[in-house]
Amino acid sequence: MLFRSRRPDESAALTTPQLTVDAGERSLPDGMKIAGAWAWRLLAVAGVLVVFGLLIIQLRDIVIPLMIAVLVAALLVPIVQFLVRHRWPKALAVAVALLGAIVVITGLIYLIVWQIRQGYGDIQERSITAYEDFQTWLNTTFGINSDEFNGYLDDGIAAIQADSSSLWSGALTVGTTAGHFLVGVLLVLFATLFILIDGKGIWNWVVRLFPRKARAAVDGSGHAGWITLTTFVKVQIFVAFVDAVGIGLGAFILGLPFGGFPLVIPITIAVFLGSFIPVVGAVVTGTIAIFVALVYLGPIQALVMLGIVLLVQQIEGHVLQPLVMGAAVKVHPLAVVFAVAAGSGVAGIIGALFAVPLVATLNVMVTYIASGKWRNTTRPGLKEAIKQ
Repeated sequence: MLFRSRRPDESAALTTPQLTVDAGERSLPDGMKIAGAWAWRLLAVAGVLVVFGLLIIQLRDIVIPLMIAVLVAALLVPIVQFLVRHRWPKALAVAVALLGAIVVITGLIYLIVWQIRQGYGDIQERSITAYEDFQTWLNTTFGINSDEFNGYLDDGIAAIQADSSSLWSGALTVGTTAGHFLVGVLLVLFATLFILIDGKGIWNWVVRLFPRKARAAVDGSGHAGWITLTTFVKVQIFVAFVDAVGIGLGAFILGLPFGGFPLVIPITIAVFLGSFIPVVGAVVTGTIAIFVALVYLGPIQALVMLGIVLLVQQIEGHVLQPLVMGAAVKVHPLAVVFAVAAGSGVAGIIGALFAVPLVATLNVMVTYIASGKWRNTTRPGLKEAIKQ
């Protein structure tokens, strides 16, 4: 016989496992099946994110300067495009924009340092006098002698250092040596220069790293993310300007002196630069004004200055950041606050700086891909990039 019929026990042995699996699947509720399908996919995504995060931590000395360069380029590219539209040679437009940014930032920092140095001796003497007067007041009012006060002061400083170390260090902190700082600055300058010169070429190269079927989606999402990033930078400058004007105007009204020079200028500049770290930047830099008001004018004026700083911080935290920034970059106000908190907890001050632009850009890119708009929209020049 060419074919042998199977015995009943053989047929049962072959079919029983499959029947058991099918019966087991049918016995599961639909909710359990959906939860299981989502669970393994979420675990896979979480695993990829963990690996990606560990890779960033290992390459932080390269990744952080690159991210700073992208933010700077997002500010300078519109300036370069404006100059090119007015018939400036592109090389000259790039040079003017980049050198202008360097001159402005360096000039602001130098102005702060110069004015602090001008009045350093005077503020040091006044600080010592205010410290001694405060010790005398504590002794006569509460019976706290200098040794007890110094002990409390040391404990407070230690607690502040312990709490702030995570903010300044974080998982992604850049090396603190001068060599690391210099290398980071050079990487930022070179990366910014190349993005300004050939940003489109660099992006086309990135797009070609993906499979051909995915290149249209990647390209469209990247351009949507870039528009969001440039919007974020513009709005953040506006937010920093409002913070600086608010705290600087408060210092001007109180009349804070500084070695013969108006303290309003260094306070305003420091707040403006510090406000690029959302929510907490204005408060940290505003403590300078509070300290100088306490030393020069007394505790009442220092409390007034504290109220001004807190008022400005409340306006930023509850109006500018959540509403203005959230509406501009299409991120919910609650997500803005939690993004800054999570970023500072994970990566310290660097995380707080990049939290909002990163969340906003990723949100727009993912939304664009999910919407399917890339199927009917092809950027000019992308076809050549896809074919290569």
